[in-house]
Amino acid sequence: MSIKLGTRIRTLRLKQGLAQKELAERLEVSASYLNLLEHDRRPVTTQLLLKLARVLDVDLRAFGDEDTQLSAELMEVIGDPLFEEQAITAREVADLVAAHPTIARALRDLHQEYVGVRASLETLGSQMADEPADAGGVDRVRFASEQVSDFLERNSNHFPALEEHAERVWADAQLLGEDLFGQLVRYLEREHGVRVMVRTVEEMDGAVRRFDPVRGELHLSEVLRRGSRNFQLAQQIGLLSATRAIDEIARDPLLMAPAAPELCRVALAGYFAAAVLMPYRAFLQAAERERYDIELLGHRFRVGWEQTCHRLTTLRRPGMEGVSFYMLRIDMAGNISKRFSAAGIRFPRFSGLCPLWNVHAAFAQPGRVRVQLSRLMDGHTVLAIARTVRRDVGSFQFPEVFYSVGVGCDVQQARRLVYADAVNLDNPHGAVPIGITCRLCERVDCTARAFPSIRRPLHVDENVRGVSFFAPVKPAGRS
Repeated sequence: MSIKLGTRIRTLRLKQGLAQKELAERLEVSASYLNLLEHDRRPVTTQLLLKLARVLDVDLRAFGDEDTQLSAELMEVIGDPLFEEQAITAREVADLVAAHPTIARALRDLHQEYVGVRASLETLGSQMADEPADAGGVDRVRFASEQVSDFLERNSNHFPALEEHAERVWADAQLLGEDLFGQLVRYLEREHGVRVMVRTVEEMDGAVRRFDPVRGELHLSEVLRRGSRNFQLAQQIGLLSATRAIDEIARDPLLMAPAAPELCRVALAGYFAAAVLMPYRAFLQAAERERYDIELLGHRFRVGWEQTCHRLTTLRRPGMEGVSFYMLRIDMAGNISKRFSAAGIRFPRFSGLCPLWNVHAAFAQPGRVRVQLSRLMDGHTVLAIARTVRRDVGSFQFPEVFYSVGVGCDVQQARRLVYADAVNLDNPHGAVPIGITCRLCERVDCTARAFPSIRRPLHVDENVRGVSFFAPVKPAGRS
């Protein structure tokens, strides 16, 4: 086996601050040979690839997954109506990514900036039409959240340093038995001199957690349920006791958007909280024993559906890996507010998700678990699980807010899940045909299609109606 990965090797080398000569010595090859490898003038053998992964301390997937993700993201860019007249193929995109990944990333980032500017102009136009001239500015948090999502995916949503620190906190706080809240409260006071108080909604003034470092007080809202209170306590412990580890991880040069580093720190503190409440080894053992029954795991570790789903995506410890799950969260308008691409799935960045995903259908039966065998255009089949979650509002005065949270895995791993009992994994015709977005999907006979595919020219015949407005049909008068 031989493959060309020169650009990827060079990128990983530079990211770790290694000179070409230094890496060559570690690989036990000459600097001139490494130079040829980095310029794709020599193929990378399987043996050398394994040595590269060990020397650079990276997962083997680092040499392949990024190209797949970048190709998927560029295909979504090509799906923008801006490129409707360009007949760009998936093969051409893949060739560009393989040969010139830096240019490919630049094109992706340029399009993201274009989308941001377009959204900003639309927002400004709306403000100028509907609001006073001194109204607030444009919110750019969305772009920061995109960078944080990419950051989590680059790291496979697994951070060993935080796992180790969380295990120490679990042992020091002696987090056993039913009084988890009391144990966390006592740990905060003993280790950090912080007193915990539960306050009324009026006193919290819209917040659910507020920390006062000067007075050494942590205030929690009365509307938080038991599991959410524990999570907020554990998150505050992370921000206080794992600050150095969080700062080091969040010091990523690709977190360039305003507020992206701060948002990343919050996400890492949430990761730490989940690792405290659901210790890696105990949680993985329970997950395997109970066949990844999300509801049962939530009861056992006293956390909610969404927190349990989050934790399932983090089980990537080498030698102790769980099922590889993707995860996403949407609201009733279809907006994706959380996403983690895995199991061969790449979620859309700039457009809406295919409506045939069961994460949408979950809203039809709130609180009920939906299971669906789904097949993508490339034949890739996944087992998808989804359920709605309700955000605690704590007052009749505020409307209920529902989200749908979904996770899924490749069909090859599906038998490890209790949910596989609800479907026939051996019947490929029983899988629901789904896509990623309408603009990139070639299933022209789909009744749920909302937009024409960029890969099929749109021909309109007013005398003929197909299964959808955009489905191609034979013109009237022809058999």
